[in-house]
Amino acid sequence: MKVHFIAIGGSAMHNLAIALRRKGFEVTGSDDEIFEPSKGRLEREGILPDTIGWNLDRIHEDLDAIVLGMHAKEDNPELLKAQEMGLKIFSYPEYLYEQAKDKLRVVIGGSHGKTSITAMILHVLKYHAIDCDYMVGAQLDGFDCMVKLSEEAKVTIFEGDEYLSSPIDRRPKFHLYHPDIAILSGIAWDHINVFPTFEIYLEQFKIFAKEMSAGGTLFYCDQDSNLKTLLADDDIHVEKVPYSIPKHYIEDGVTALISDDGAEKTQLKIFGKHNLMNLEGARLVCDKLGLGEGEFLKAIASFKGASNRLEEVKRSANKVMFKDFAHSPSKVGATVAAVREQFLNFHLIACLELHTFSSLNEEFLLEYLGTLEKADEAIVYFNPHTLEHKKLVPITELQIKEAFGGNNIKVYTRSMDLIEYLKSLEHNNQAFLMMTSGNFDGIDFNDLALELV
Repeated sequence: MKVHFIAIGGSAMHNLAIALRRKGFEVTGSDDEIFEPSKGRLEREGILPDTIGWNLDRIHEDLDAIVLGMHAKEDNPELLKAQEMGLKIFSYPEYLYEQAKDKLRVVIGGSHGKTSITAMILHVLKYHAIDCDYMVGAQLDGFDCMVKLSEEAKVTIFEGDEYLSSPIDRRPKFHLYHPDIAILSGIAWDHINVFPTFEIYLEQFKIFAKEMSAGGTLFYCDQDSNLKTLLADDDIHVEKVPYSIPKHYIEDGVTALISDDGAEKTQLKIFGKHNLMNLEGARLVCDKLGLGEGEFLKAIASFKGASNRLEEVKRSANKVMFKDFAHSPSKVGATVAAVREQFLNFHLIACLELHTFSSLNEEFLLEYLGTLEKADEAIVYFNPHTLEHKKLVPITELQIKEAFGGNNIKVYTRSMDLIEYLKSLEHNNQAFLMMTSGNFDGIDFNDLALELV
């Protein structure tokens, strides 16, 4: 099979390209920019384009398929030539489905938690040497490529993203997977640039449930009122199984699970109610795949979490720093609450970077009300140039304070000023929480942790 990737440098696209190369496919690709770590990984696999830019010579009759990435535009010259020639053009999720359509498909969806749940399931399956194919959106310990496609595996585990599939396919990615087993972890409005109202966003999850295979099983978090209302629809013809927070306790800053019969206690390396709900969803999927509670608990005890998902950067006797991908309001609130509950006697400094299109929108900003209230120090950071780049209306410090609900909110627009303030804080016990889908304009969290912790 000969497959060409238009926009091969994307975080998802380059992983799929590597997976197909390892499967024995002949893979080529183009992009107008390729950064690390994609560049180095593609080079090691021998599929880094020899020149940067679009090249019409790479589009020819011998290609079996074109995979089109979101970074490309509708007027991309390679895409236009492929359309003119009548070549088969797939979006990223379409091609994943094509490779997995004869397997048992497990898809994890939801506005938050889907990466963590997918990572937990993969961790447990790997621990017990159970072969599976997969796709997950974050780098996980023990995995060098975040897509695996094989002939042998009978099961495939996909993280189900609700964002658009490609420049010419405006369907959410997770609509295209048609799972046999699925999880919905919760619904909280996101991606307002493509789903301008909550009702439109909500409808995407209803379509996902309706597109499941006949006789499928859908596990859902019953703590989410939006999910419960949505799944009451009689047109969703699958088995619906609710889940919630499993029995647990916290002692000396460590969370432990209690087995159903109360006889077994399993200490965890992760914490927070949202992580515990994610864990319970993962357990139910693993049970459906044939792994009992004891096998699940034995494996999950060593799970450290997905990269940038409440990830511990550094810890000392009385200080600790975490980084987290949290940027949407529901994720921010849940992450702050988790650290607060785990470190009750610590002075909690929560820093949030407004970095995405949604988070910097002056109307959507109001969705953040109260999300930082459990922190002792609440800090919001944004770069005014990011607003200009995204062509958004400027926002002010006063707007941010009013949106988050308090004059105690500190606002910074220069990373060096933020660093100096953090270094000036001195308390007996301190917990630093850095939340962003970016990096606060170049902050190295490892270096910062060495200074603060």
